[in-house]
Amino acid sequence: MPTLDPVPHALIPVDSAAADAIGAPNYDEFQSDGEVWDILQTHPRSVLKVTMPQCDVQTRDGILDEHAQATLDKAGANLATLAADSITRNVENILWVYEITVPSDPSIRQIGLGGMGRTDEIRTPENPGGKIIRNEGVRESKARGRADLTRATRADMGMVNNAVDDQDGDFFSALDIHARNHPVTFETRDEDGNRHRVWIVQDPAKIEQLRGVLAKEPRAYVADGNHRSAAAAMLGYSHFLTVFFPARTMTIAPYNRLVDTGGLSGQELRQGLEKAFTVEAAPVVGPWQPWHSHDIGLYDGERWLRLRPRPGTFDASDAAQDIDADIVQRHLFDGVLGIADARDGRLTYVGANRDEKWLQGEVDAGRHGIAVTLPPVTMPQFVKVCLQDKLMPPKSTWFVPKIRTGLVMALLDPPPTG
Repeated sequence: MPTLDPVPHALIPVDSAAADAIGAPNYDEFQSDGEVWDILQTHPRSVLKVTMPQCDVQTRDGILDEHAQATLDKAGANLATLAADSITRNVENILWVYEITVPSDPSIRQIGLGGMGRTDEIRTPENPGGKIIRNEGVRESKARGRADLTRATRADMGMVNNAVDDQDGDFFSALDIHARNHPVTFETRDEDGNRHRVWIVQDPAKIEQLRGVLAKEPRAYVADGNHRSAAAAMLGYSHFLTVFFPARTMTIAPYNRLVDTGGLSGQELRQGLEKAFTVEAAPVVGPWQPWHSHDIGLYDGERWLRLRPRPGTFDASDAAQDIDADIVQRHLFDGVLGIADARDGRLTYVGANRDEKWLQGEVDAGRHGIAVTLPPVTMPQFVKVCLQDKLMPPKSTWFVPKIRTGLVMALLDPPPTG
């Protein structure tokens, strides 16, 4: 049973206008620091000044080393400025109900419960009975970067997105009832027009009731934020900032790749592909994003192709091997291009905030050799990997809509008084 504790000291926007000014995408949603710098020019009070302090500079060319101590000091100073700003306020001992709706599709209504998860409930090789199942390998350097920022700011700002089964619907129902019967504390829209609404919960009886409904769940799955939870554990902290959502309300979008092919000719690429895939023209003219498992798109600079794994290239009973990201890693990136390590710099991972047209443009501009488009992982596939205690292939799930950073920030020290 996952345990969700209240946030002892939190910093939140004072109202919806403040949420508009402060809220931002997560640090890992950007392809470059330049994109962050651009946002800060129009949103100078954004939480990005804290979560991406290297970009809080006068010119685009002056972006700092994110790991330098001076940059981390800047993050701490910027958080102090934000905490003293009239657009924020301190609250104590809170949970929150968090709803995200997609205007273009009213059926997508993601609603969850936020607070502080317990690091000792995360399942690891040392803690095999943990109820929060992490399903992605953690890169120590990346987790260390988030840990350094947390230490410098004395704040936990990146929410971990957890999924729960909610098979009887009780969890969803409890959240829905609360949202319908209480005024929203603040709301904001993200860059894609999705609406984020937050209900701060401070009543002790209501907090216990909502915690109790969540505690009935047998387990939870880390959907987004493996490195953020790992950073808390790395620091020896007992808790991490999180939101738990019913799995059926969550959506996984494609997570694609741009690849440097090292000068491999088109003929050599095609010959290598045919060893593990059937290769044919894509079913559409122009950029192609597949949506069904084991349909894989590839753009080689001249044409879009459809790849389908040949029998025997993966074990369908192994939930992780059944994921197309694993198939292309083993049989295309390693088998054809010699890129055995998914962390290799020749691979660029591109989330669903960039579409297949953008990917083609990157190849046409000569910045990459090929583009690979993968169908989205399904929630049943994702849960099956977790239940088998396997690891998802790196960068294989892009959950949408993304949780907004800056709407609830956990302060690790009590705010100053007086």
